[in-house]
Amino acid sequence: MTTRMIAVIGAGPAGLEAALAEADRGNAVVLIDAASQLGGQYWRHLPSSWGSMSDKEDAVAQRIFDRVLKSPHITWISQAHVWQAEKIGEDFHIFYIKEGVEAKVVAQKVVLATGAYDRTLPIPGWTLPGIMTPGAAQAMIKTHGVLVGQRIVVAGTGPFLLPVATGLAEAGATIVGFFEYNNPLRWVLNLHGLILNPAKVVEALKYFSLLRKNKISIHFRKRVESIDSKSAFVSGKRVDADIVAIGWGFTPDLSIASILGAQLRRSSDGTITVKVDSHQQTSIKGLFAAGESTGIGGSVLARVEGRIAGGGGGRIKRWRAQVFARGLQRVYPVPVDWQSLLESSTTVCRCEEVTLGDICDSITSLGAENGRTAKLFTRAGMGLCQGRVCGRNVSEIVAAQTKSPVSENEAISASQRPLSGPISLGELGDGLAKGL
Repeated sequence: MTTRMIAVIGAGPAGLEAALAEADRGNAVVLIDAASQLGGQYWRHLPSSWGSMSDKEDAVAQRIFDRVLKSPHITWISQAHVWQAEKIGEDFHIFYIKEGVEAKVVAQKVVLATGAYDRTLPIPGWTLPGIMTPGAAQAMIKTHGVLVGQRIVVAGTGPFLLPVATGLAEAGATIVGFFEYNNPLRWVLNLHGLILNPAKVVEALKYFSLLRKNKISIHFRKRVESIDSKSAFVSGKRVDADIVAIGWGFTPDLSIASILGAQLRRSSDGTITVKVDSHQQTSIKGLFAAGESTGIGGSVLARVEGRIAGGGGGRIKRWRAQVFARGLQRVYPVPVDWQSLLESSTTVCRCEEVTLGDICDSITSLGAENGRTAKLFTRAGMGLCQGRVCGRNVSEIVAAQTKSPVSENEAISASQRPLSGPISLGELGDGLAKGL
């Protein structure tokens, strides 16, 4: 058997399973991740003593960590950020920065397990201190052991709000309001997904038990309409809080996939994902993708996709998990009228401080016809995040104002970036000086 060099980017559930599957086949694996510990966003390195769903889940994660760390075939590069990649002939050249120095890995196969980040929608006051995404509030606990506040509102939509609310409560916070935008009766739209994935029912019951234990009530069909420095306004009612954690699902991280030229697609809910075949291979030969970049589906789907991308099996389990994930899109849609809450002075692009009024002016006064031209006129999406947070929102605002839907090409274009992250000239020069 010929040994190949495999690069796996991302050490979350999908990346870890892909690395292990490749190692089991005798291949040399380089596992690159930006964090200091294994686990990604889902399995963070501190013991999940705050809102832990079960000791069984912790044990599963630890077994996977142990296997990765003990494998003679896997080299783990932590605290390394991949900023660029290219395919030359049959080889992939992966450029990353570690400890301020650029370096490179050359591999014959790459598995992208880059995960996702919280999706946000602008509302009046959302840029004030104390306003954050649910993922940020959870990360502060799991990664740093820091409770972001004592009186917290958790709001938005999606099942991810359950572990966030229970985790914050178990860590000592008082959840003064848990507001789920959607109606729980929408779960009838995913009964087939529950039947195929009974473990999800058990998981939900455990979270509801934690909610009862911490005296947390979910208020359905409610949404935070605006925020001030100490309060959230929900359906006309003021709720005092130190922190408001509000999120609307997730956005896949597609930076490296788009840099390498992989074909992207728009899913039924408008989210842009990487298109893959039954083996998790993208449109680029030798480039595979697994986990949230192929569609938001949770850790179970991410793990099995990772195994398949690494050459393992599990296609029936993948199908069951995909059915459940597609059902979640129907259960937890983002409000179609989210723009109705905005005021002319509401900031849409935080990096460049571009307001709704600025975007509207670019349409009426300068003739912007889509998100791209509005970006050129206003600089929306040209800041540090390069449109990761606001890009989709800007396109949808322009579409609503011009009464012209966002095309698939525009939506895909908003997800593409020439660089995966910032790099200084000094870091680039250090790498070049080493002949990389």
